[in-house]
Amino acid sequence: MSMRFLILAFLCLSFVARGQYPTILTERERARVVDELLEDRLRNVLPALMRREGFDMWVIISREYNEDPVIRTLLPATWFAARRTTMLIAFDRGIDKEMEYLAVSRYDVGKMFKRAWDPEANPDQWAQLGKIIADRNPKKIGINKAPYYGHADGLTANDYDNLVRVTPKNLQNRIASAEKLAVSWLETRTPREMVIYQQICRIAHDIIRQGFSDQVIQPGVTTTEDVVWWYREKIRELKLDTWFQTSVSIQRNEPEAVTAKRPQPLVIMPGDLLHVDFGITYLRLNTDTQQHAYILQPGETDAPAFLKEALKKGNRLQDILTSHFREGRTGNDILKATREQALAEGITPSIYTHPIGFHGHAAGTTIGMWDMQGGVPNTGDYPMHANTAYSIELNCTVNIPEWKRDIRIQLEEDGFFDGAGFRYIDGRQKELIIVPQPDGINRQ
Repeated sequence: MSMRFLILAFLCLSFVARGQYPTILTERERARVVDELLEDRLRNVLPALMRREGFDMWVIISREYNEDPVIRTLLPATWFAARRTTMLIAFDRGIDKEMEYLAVSRYDVGKMFKRAWDPEANPDQWAQLGKIIADRNPKKIGINKAPYYGHADGLTANDYDNLVRVTPKNLQNRIASAEKLAVSWLETRTPREMVIYQQICRIAHDIIRQGFSDQVIQPGVTTTEDVVWWYREKIRELKLDTWFQTSVSIQRNEPEAVTAKRPQPLVIMPGDLLHVDFGITYLRLNTDTQQHAYILQPGETDAPAFLKEALKKGNRLQDILTSHFREGRTGNDILKATREQALAEGITPSIYTHPIGFHGHAAGTTIGMWDMQGGVPNTGDYPMHANTAYSIELNCTVNIPEWKRDIRIQLEEDGFFDGAGFRYIDGRQKELIIVPQPDGINRQ
């Protein structure tokens, strides 16, 4: 067999493998989309948020290698981080005027933030920042200094001191924490982002399904760690990123303590109930998904009915949770109402749902944490807003008499709240993934 034929065969196989997924853009195409999304957000999202939170100026300052979490969402696609000291200003000139976006920099920062500093005329960058503030005389100056959300606490102590130093004394009392503004900026999704988000979630779902298939898993041979690293390699192969290490775990027909004592990583065996926690980052948006798969035993063509019923209880808990979503309702109120209803229906719940978007564990309304089922201080008191996305993350404990033990149905799916209702961005798992698929779906 010639080397040329081998190379051609490899390329064909690679094409088939990549063709299983929705379109994944080239780096150049991604940059264009990211910049278009940013321009749309600055024109159509930020002005209303600033007015809602009462700020007419927002100052974001960040130094290279010590980036503010917010500034990363304001930089053009070809900027991977702040450069030297990056200063960006959003100034609201009035309801009937366009926002002014300035960069205290020797050059424009992307399309929207225009150069507002000439080092030849004024070598002191901080002094130029003070002059811009003085000239505009803002009523309220927002800075990223926050007590509760790390996403909104990116201004360093040194940069804060310098900002106060160059701000005219008569304006210094107008400097205030922009925590709620920063959180609102990070959590708010645009119509175009949500169109794109569906395909991002679909890519994540398709990767999960391929990993939970006989393309990857050979029962009796493949370990949980083998599958974990297959997922990592697949993400890299598709030129995507992730924001956390994938995990794969097993529940099986034996006491949990026995499973824990077996040599790790566990070898996947027929009859196992698998669980994966998986996420990707693409076009600056993140996914976070948990699903289950079942490994068929000899003679089986489907998962046992008791496992399918257990999954339905997990789906029911999802429905209870999202039915309590209301604009203006706090995460703690939603958590309390959900737990009360679930327990009344005989479901043992654990809820730890979080916002999703520019970050995996994103800014916004927190609905429980695994170790805070009675409510989450501060971030759990933040009210839910329209046009926000969430990872519906939870589990329910289900007793399985056939296995003489409890199992946990651990689910996580990304969804969107538009103010009137909730929907899953690309659907959710309602049936166990079967390995191998008896109808040959997993075979290419």
